[in-house]
Formats: sequence, C-alpha cells, structure tokens
Amino acid sequence: MEDNKPNSREIIMITSIICTLILVGFIGSYAFFINSVENNENQEVTVQTGTMQLIFSDGNNGFNKELDFGENAEKTFTIENTGTKEGTVSVSWMNLLNTYLEGTLTYSFLESDTEGGEYTEIVSNKNVPVSEVAEDWVLASGITISAGVKKYYKLIITLNSTDFDQTADLQAKLETQFKITEGELKDPTPGEKTLAKLGKTVKEGNPNFAESAITDETKDGLYAMEDDYGTSYYYRGAVEDNYVKFAGFYWRIMRVNGDGSIRIAYDGTKAHANNDVDTDRIIINDRYWNSYYNDAKYVGYMFGGAQGVASTSKKEAQTNETSPDTKIAIDNWYFENIESTNWKKYVSDNLFCDDRSTASEPNVWSIKNNDTALGYGINHTYYGPTSRFVTPDDFVKTEVNPTIKCLQQNDRFTVDDMTIGNGSLTYPIGLMSIDEVNIAGSGIQGIANNKYYLYKGYSYWTMSSGAFHHNLATRYYVDTTGAIFSQVSMNHKISFVPVINLSVDAIKNLIGTGTMTDPYRLLNETI
Repeated sequence: MEDNKPNSREIIMITSIICTLILVGFIGSYAFFINSVENNENQEVTVQTGTMQLIFSDGNNGFNKELDFGENAEKTFTIENTGTKEGTVSVSWMNLLNTYLEGTLTYSFLESDTEGGEYTEIVSNKNVPVSEVAEDWVLASGITISAGVKKYYKLIITLNSTDFDQTADLQAKLETQFKITEGELKDPTPGEKTLAKLGKTVKEGNPNFAESAITDETKDGLYAMEDDYGTSYYYRGAVEDNYVKFAGFYWRIMRVNGDGSIRIAYDGTKAHANNDVDTDRIIINDRYWNSYYNDAKYVGYMFGGAQGVASTSKKEAQTNETSPDTKIAIDNWYFENIESTNWKKYVSDNLFCDDRSTASEPNVWSIKNNDTALGYGINHTYYGPTSRFVTPDDFVKTEVNPTIKCLQQNDRFTVDDMTIGNGSLTYPIGLMSIDEVNIAGSGIQGIANNKYYLYKGYSYWTMSSGAFHHNLATRYYVDTTGAIFSQVSMNHKISFVPVINLSVDAIKNLIGTGTMTDPYRLLNETI
C-alpha cells in the first residue's frame, strides 16, 4: 500500500479570525486557498426570553500549518454565556464540503474551564463527515454553559495514513464554517429568576468558610449552595448592595432561597454601614432565651411539655408544642410591625432551621463532655451545629463545612407548609442559623470580624441549638465583635435580629439597586 501513497506532503491550512464564520481549508499539493474574512463579528445566540446569550469566538485568530500523515492541526475557540440562564447548545460544521476519503480526516473536540487548564474530550477521534455538497453536520452536542461562565475548546483535526489507496486525497478539500446552535435549554429556576431581577450572576467555586470575609466576596456574583427548596445564592463579606427597605425598616439580603424568595435580616430604621455600631440594628435588647434552661428540651425554638416540666424522651423534648420566651417576643414584634399591616402579604412562608439532630451514638460529637446523644432531660447532648463547628474534644474546627439544608423535618419551622416544613410557627419569622452567619463571612468560631454585613457591634441570638451540658441548655450566638460562639447559656441576656422572607410576587415589583441610598423596595415604600 505504500506505493499508493502520494509522494508529496499533504498540506492542511486553517485560517480564521474572530468572526461569525470560521473558514477552514484542507488542500492538496496543487490546490489553492482563498481566505474570506468579510464579517468580523462574534456570533451571539440569544433566546427570546432574554435570559441566555452566548458568544462564540475564534480563540487564536487563525493559523496555517503543513501536516504529514499522522500529524494534526489544532484550533481553539471560546463560548461565553453573558446572560442569566443556563443552556445546552451544539457546535456544528456549517456548509461542510469534505471530499477527502472516509477516515482520512478525523477530529477530537475538547473542553476546559480555564484557558490553561486541563482539557477533557467531548468527542474523541471521530471521522469528519464526508460530503460532496455543502451540508450542515453536528460537530459536538450537549455542551452546557452556565450563566456568567466562559469555557475554552480545542478542535484537533488529524490527517491519517490509512491502509487504502489515498491518491484521490491529492485534490481533495475541506471547506466549512462553524456555528453554535441552540439545543435543549433549561428553564430558569425560581432562584435564577430572582438572581436576574437583582442583576446578579452565579460565582463559581466555594469560599474558605474558616476565614473571615472582610471584603465584598460576591460583588462579581453570588455563591451557590443547596437548600431544602433547590439552589440558594448567598451574599458574603463586606457587601454594599444588599440593602432592602420593607415595612418601614431596613434589612439586608442574606440569600436568594431555592424557591425564589429572598431571606432578609433586620438592620434598623435607617440604613447602616457594615461596621456601624448602633442599637438601632437590633431589637429586644438584653433578653434571656428562656426563663427555664435546666433540660435538654429548652435548646429548641419550640419544645414539648409545659415550662418547668422535665422531658423523658427525645421525641417529647423535640415536640413543637411550647414557645420559649424568645419566640414569644419575636412573634409579638412581627404582629405589631408586619402582621397587623398591609405588608404581611409580601412575606413568604419559607423555613427556619433549628437543627436539633443528635449523633448516631454516644461520644461522637463530644468526648470531653460525654455526649450521650439522647437529647432529653439532663443527659449531656450535643446537636448538629456543634458537629460542624467544634471537634469531639471541644476544640474549634479549623475547617468547617456549613449547610443550609435542615436534616430533620421536625426542625424546619414553617407556618402552613407541612410538606417540607413542620407547620409549627404562628408567623413567618425566625432567626438566622449559625451556618448562615458563617457563609455570610464570620469565619470560624471566636474570630472577630467587623467588616461583614451581619456585624452589629452587639451580641444576638441565632436559630441554632448548641448543647445541653452541666445542667445548662446552650445556643449559638454572634458576639459584639461579629464572631460566632457556641454554647452560651439561656440565662445570658443578649439581643435579636429578626429574619423574614420576601415572596416571589414581592420581588417581581422591587425597584432600586440595593445600595444604602437606593435600597431595593416596593413601589409604595418611601426612602
């Protein structure tokens, strides 16, 4: 078969620029190549809903290369989604004319998240379609581009030495243009719709939760984390564009919930800078969590049995029957300021998590203080949040993995929702969990941070149970330095920062840019 091979070298010449049409020519020894570069615009694919826009670009502005049999030519491209909707698209050969013999030209198509990163094959060693007339062929399909993401691609075309007579390849040619076409597009989730309303995109990766966030880490996009409704998107650090004016008060957006509602934390009767120390930023100053604290049941946002009556089982202790002093005070504040006004229709019934999960067996979450994992009476018990922030020897963890999913349905406090939540609340108001404080930028336990947006300069309770030990029910709180701390006894007097959720219907009607001087607000809210 060697005698049947062309004696001269096959030349592959690929020339392109950043343009809608990328022309690739493969020519024999006596052929010629004409470069047409009349259009130099990027190709944009825009879905009619206006939520996805893709820009397809030639990554290396064309090249010419001679190839021997067995060698290959490499071409790079990028696809960037500058919209707010994730979509799946195809890259196609457009008007493909390939007169090379079947199998002479093969190609691979590779993808990378970064320009200099590791590439992964999407298509491996596939024949370039043979076509005597110009036709469109799919080159690679099922390419998913998330909102706000740019991906890098390589097309590698190989000139193969085959075991058949390739004399005909001497005068063969490949002419084509590339294009991207819409494939199966994913409808935006409720959370993605809210992101678009807030003018935000998604930030890739995860932060180091052990470190304090002292700058606005989500200025260029919100971090994502799963909650019990779907994907949540949260603000982190010294944020300056998450202000909301609602019901006559200022609030700070903590996160977009998976159901599309937004979780907001109380921040005063006027707009405060992140490091402002002012009692206006809290409510109900110097209040016990509960008048009783000598039973494991009192760690909860609600508990079983009457005040002063000992619990005899975990089920009894965690029955959501009686409200502690804290919840009564918060409910009263909500009734006076929101429930009794027209603002209540804009508040969503989204869950608040008081994680009272216990270890599967004793001395898993605390060895030093003899964790019984029983969760009732005067039995030493450590609860879920402690397992995430404290080692079994009661040392602060240097690596933490917060969660905004709530393990036990019984701990998902809601008003009417009993599918995901427990339906135990009177009003749709609660407190932030210690995990939410951490992802907002507090860092590991005990580290001061007066830069992130949840710093108040005053101590305040959180929604998270800590432990019952030494005859004291304890909870997590945020102290005067902005640091999180565990296991403060219920007989400590500190403050509260109410948290509510604005409904999707309210969000549709928001105006403003989220700054101190132009907060997000409803049309009938004045500033």
